[in-house]
Parts: sequence; structure tokens; C-alpha cells
Amino acid sequence: MNVMIPVRPDGSVEPRFGKAPMVAVAQVDNDGHVTDWHTFKVEWDRLHNEGTERRHHARIVRFLREHDVVACVATHAGMGMQRTLAAMKVPLLPATLPRARESVEHAMISAYADTKGTEES
Repeated sequence: MNVMIPVRPDGSVEPRFGKAPMVAVAQVDNDGHVTDWHTFKVEWDRLHNEGTERRHHARIVRFLREHDVVACVATHAGMGMQRTLAAMKVPLLPATLPRARESVEHAMISAYADTKGTEES
């Protein structure tokens, strides 16, 4: 499954979601471990104020669909972006570690553990 996270050039988590200059799409296995990693210069920071919020969200939605993203990991997303992701049924998971790759794994393993615990109940 593909998971997106905003990243900085040094591999740390970018705190801005909709204004991230760069994002990574991680391929994650069923155990929540990253098996592949690609970064993309999206320039959402520059593009954010070019046009309406709706147009900017559409740009992000297009990216998520083009890359078959099923979940996002971030430290923050605005309410409008949260609504957009919810409408797409793309969960927004918390980025809790400073390094992006480790944060994706932690978020996915935590989400998987929560789901597994629910299934066993």
C-alpha cells in the first residue's frame, strides 16, 4: 500500500501538509514496514496561493490518486484538507517521530495494531 508523508530534503518530517515543498510516497507492506520510498518535489508551498483553496486541494487529490495513496502521515493538516481526505476515505495518521521513514512505519504499525486488536475482539 502507498502512504504519503511531507518531507524535508534531510529526510525529516515536513510539518506542513498542504504547503509542503516535497513529499514522499512510501510503499508499505502488510506488517507496516517501508519496502520502497520515492520523493517528489510538489512545490505546494509555492502553488498554495495560486488560485483558490478548492483548486489547491484538487491538485493534492490528483497527486494522491495518481500515486494510489491509501493513507497520509503528517504532523498537521488544516481543517479543509482534513475534510478532503475524509471524503476520499484516506486516513490521516499522526507523524510522531522526527525522521519521515520511521514516522511512516510507526504510524502504520500503530494503525495495524489497532485494527488487529479490533479484529481479535
